[in-house]
Amino acid sequence: MSISKTYLPKETEEKWYSYWLKHDFFKSVPDEREPYTIVIPPPNVTGVLHMGHMLNNTIQDVLVRRARMKGKNACWVPGTDHASIATEAKVVAMLKERGINKKDLTRPEFLAYAWEWKEKYGGIILEQLKKLGASCDWDRTRFTMDEDLSEAVIDTFIHLYKKGWIYRGIRMINWDPQGKTAVSDEEVIRKEVNQKLYYINYEVAQSEERGADENATGNSAPRTFLTIATTRPETIMADAAICINPNDERYLHLHGKKVFIPLINREIPVILDEYVTMDFGTGCLKVTPAHDLNDYELGQKHNLPVIDILNDDGTLNEKAEILVGVDRFTARKKIAVLLEEAGVLAKVEDYKSQIGFSERTDAVIEPKLSMQWFCKMAEMAKPALDYVLNGEVNLIPDKFVNTYRHWMENVRDWNISRQLWWGQQIPAWYLPNGEFVIAKNIDEALVEAKLKTQNQELTTADLRQDEDVVDTWFSSWLWPISVFDGFKDPDNADINYYYPTNDLVTAPEILFFWVARMIMAGHEFRGKAPFTNVYLTGIVRDKLGRKMSKSLGNSPDPLDLIEKYGADGVRVGMLLCSPAGNDLMFDESYCEQGRNFANKIWNAFKLIKGWEVDESLANPNQIAIEWFGNRFNQALTEIEADFAQYKLSEALMATYKLVWDDFCAWYLEMIKPAYQHPIDKATYDITIQYFENILKVLHPFMPFLSEELWHDELFGKRAEKDCCIVAQLPNIGEINAQILNHLEIVKIIIAQIRNIRNTKQISPKESLDLAVKANSGLPYQQYEPIITKLANIGTFSLVNDKLNGAINFIASTDEFYVPLSENVDPVAERARLEKEKEYLLGFLKSVNAKLNNERFMANAKPEVIDIEQKKRADAEAKLAILEENLTALAD
Repeated sequence: MSISKTYLPKETEEKWYSYWLKHDFFKSVPDEREPYTIVIPPPNVTGVLHMGHMLNNTIQDVLVRRARMKGKNACWVPGTDHASIATEAKVVAMLKERGINKKDLTRPEFLAYAWEWKEKYGGIILEQLKKLGASCDWDRTRFTMDEDLSEAVIDTFIHLYKKGWIYRGIRMINWDPQGKTAVSDEEVIRKEVNQKLYYINYEVAQSEERGADENATGNSAPRTFLTIATTRPETIMADAAICINPNDERYLHLHGKKVFIPLINREIPVILDEYVTMDFGTGCLKVTPAHDLNDYELGQKHNLPVIDILNDDGTLNEKAEILVGVDRFTARKKIAVLLEEAGVLAKVEDYKSQIGFSERTDAVIEPKLSMQWFCKMAEMAKPALDYVLNGEVNLIPDKFVNTYRHWMENVRDWNISRQLWWGQQIPAWYLPNGEFVIAKNIDEALVEAKLKTQNQELTTADLRQDEDVVDTWFSSWLWPISVFDGFKDPDNADINYYYPTNDLVTAPEILFFWVARMIMAGHEFRGKAPFTNVYLTGIVRDKLGRKMSKSLGNSPDPLDLIEKYGADGVRVGMLLCSPAGNDLMFDESYCEQGRNFANKIWNAFKLIKGWEVDESLANPNQIAIEWFGNRFNQALTEIEADFAQYKLSEALMATYKLVWDDFCAWYLEMIKPAYQHPIDKATYDITIQYFENILKVLHPFMPFLSEELWHDELFGKRAEKDCCIVAQLPNIGEINAQILNHLEIVKIIIAQIRNIRNTKQISPKESLDLAVKANSGLPYQQYEPIITKLANIGTFSLVNDKLNGAINFIASTDEFYVPLSENVDPVAERARLEKEKEYLLGFLKSVNAKLNNERFMANAKPEVIDIEQKKRADAEAKLAILEENLTALAD
């Protein structure tokens, strides 16, 4: 093909993604190769691609493509999550637009609309992932409400119920008034909110005895009050008591007393409990068992009534007696006015506190007593913790191990029921007498019911299935097993080959309620953890450190970024700033850097392709060729080590430097023929080979660009399936450390000469002479052609003595002299040498500090100590040379 002037991402991406799909490069079936398996964290069917998805799926694709190029049978299973709360909200909104109310529909009618919505919108995010280059096996796409996966959820419920690990009971739960469902503790986001603290006076009831005495004398006893402080005045109608600390001397006179709730005048007792903090607020606590978890536990302890004054939608019900039907937050404002009018609102203060919000709807969570289904977690948590502590499951980075341990050692029972219709309906069937049976379907339920009641007259008409569905996480915790049909067919070829999977890439915020639960399920149903490594990504933030969100308007549309910078540019941009487990401060300039990198590679390829070859020419570039071959192997070693530690950002940076610095800036400049001159065939052939290997190393990060160049005619005609995506990664060859070390010194020499040109404003076209006083024994004659070419040296000479009147510099322990036509300014030269001396003295001090540190010397590896000792010797040698040069200037 004739290569275009610039890289054109859009047409390249569409062409090669279609080609990969057509030739089944993403497809995986069990065979004799080593499997490499990743299951995608299934995005919600309601979702569209955001920056977090971009990061997560770029990392997964890099790992999968790399495994494929290592000869493994790479299988990346895609899919989506049915997301009960979010999807039901979307469907309800759709129905509202059509003038339909959910309350007017039967369950089957509503579910028909839900499936219609899912079929229309549910696959959008997976199609968007293809734009990124995600190499998933799309034939394996699963949905958490697929028939087989739903059946696995029901079977799991029945299995755990029979073990005694699922039960039904009344508990204080987190209620989402907008979603009208319970949510788990992990789905509650705590936020600091500016609120008001209301100080309310409750009138103390007079004792009966005292009232009789007062009537006899005709005197009226003065009214007395106690004051409570609350952020929720709208719940005073649900108060069951006022609690004071028995040690609080201010309120000794209230022991055994009763008070009246303002506005409704209901009498409640004053109770004593050390739970109350004496120095918070007024030291008096209103106890509202129906609307606060701590109050509920206090109420249980003191046998207080539970008065729930809120409807499921957050409005006040008849038990509130006043403001019935008013929303809780509107009621708060109205209650404050009523209290003030009644003369019992003592004062109002500004107050900050933590409030729980629903992760799904962002509604303020309401603590609520409710009959729910729960799953016991303690027994499942112990083996799941052991897997992490004994290293069978690695959390990357390991800083999350302590967080994981804390969660697992303090695990609570899991509220698994949700008051929704979209999801797997709980397999509980209620009998006319209020009892229930657990069964897979109504026919099996009838058998169980007859057995339980000994009533053979029962029919299916006598049974009513529980209206609730299970928590969405109760399906997704089975994901690594269910996607391979491990429940339907526990011994099938797929589950035996692909399970356990290798890597999971996900976010730390779901470490407990997805990752930990998958480990529990894996142990319970397969006897093995479902994965070996858990790569925990950070949160994508903007350059100011703010979490990206629609409300802040600081989150770019990923598809717009791909349109602007190309998928490869965006992939590189995301990874350049994404160390594992740490938040990444995203800036669009990273994507620009990624695009510039793509253009750099493209231009380097154009340069090579444009060379004319003369087969009669000898090879003058053997040193450069040997150096880059060794540098390539050295870089491969670094990249391999980074991948082994899941340091993908560092692996990319090592690749970036190899290509941009070592190959483009140094190697190509070393071998590049003079303008309009040909290149020798040996150099040309090895350079093409190097470039082909570079494309292989680049491919996991930049799949489209690498595939496009791979098929260029420069590499000869390729077979239909000879593609970069399945090319074997280069093996690491031997590394000659000496030539690498020598070239680093050569680079310093060239850089110093270029610096002299810049400082003295000498044109790059004007040649300079260079004299070398070699103290190290380095064979500079070998490297003379490279130095002469890249530094534009006229005369290159080796000398035994210092060269007076020339600019000098040091590289390693060798001295270099550049004579100039103008005299060297001794003042400026002394200043330069003094500055270099000051730097070297500081450097030597830091090295000596290490070598004089007993702990360092006792714990450091011998090779590390050798490096530090060599640093010291080099610094001392350079200082000696500098002192000589300073002395010479003084003379």
